[in-house]
Amino acid sequence: MPHETVPSAAIPEPSPSMASSCLRGVLGCGGAALVGVLVLVIALAWRSTTDYDRVAPEEMANRALHRSQDAYEVMGFERTIPPGVEKLGVSTANTFGSSFCYDGGLLGLDAKTVEGAYSMSHDWALDHVPASQAVPGFRRLHQFLKDKGWKITSYGEGEQSRDWWLFVQRDGGAERMSFTWYADREYVRGGASMPCAYDPQWKHGDPSPAGDHRRPPAFGPARQN
Repeated sequence: MPHETVPSAAIPEPSPSMASSCLRGVLGCGGAALVGVLVLVIALAWRSTTDYDRVAPEEMANRALHRSQDAYEVMGFERTIPPGVEKLGVSTANTFGSSFCYDGGLLGLDAKTVEGAYSMSHDWALDHVPASQAVPGFRRLHQFLKDKGWKITSYGEGEQSRDWWLFVQRDGGAERMSFTWYADREYVRGGASMPCAYDPQWKHGDPSPAGDHRRPPAFGPARQN
């Protein structure tokens, strides 16, 4: 029996409206799935921004102090610095600080303080530091922190009596340290900032940030404390 060829006219071609509907259906399902994934990712990221540990301010203050103390020793300084500061930017300094923690919201556009959360820091300064002491101290500290796994975000070796500086961070920037030597004043400033944490003793209505107005002990090499 001879094979019959079906005329091409007998096979209906998809109309433009049918093709468009199919395409919209595919894109619609894929688009919905993509939106769902994005919403989930954003929600998880937003939740993680306030997923802080519960740590007492005293403990966080001690951690910041120890960070500063380690750096101070590596730089080779031996003087003990009393608590407080007499003249900012001129005299020695040894202070604790506490700052607010902020929640940027779902899209990171709404900066609001997180109730009960705080970030402790320790700041210190030393006067009468000549270049012969500052330069090798900064170089040792740069290598020491690099070996310890800190991320060096900025490092500047001053030339011709210019300033030196060193900025580091870790844990995605949650923990930071900074150091600067001002050549014209022979003055060194350093500081350590701890990650945000919740105060276990905080109650609704308590003043924030927690840990404010704390006073550190005399600061210097561990063997002198």
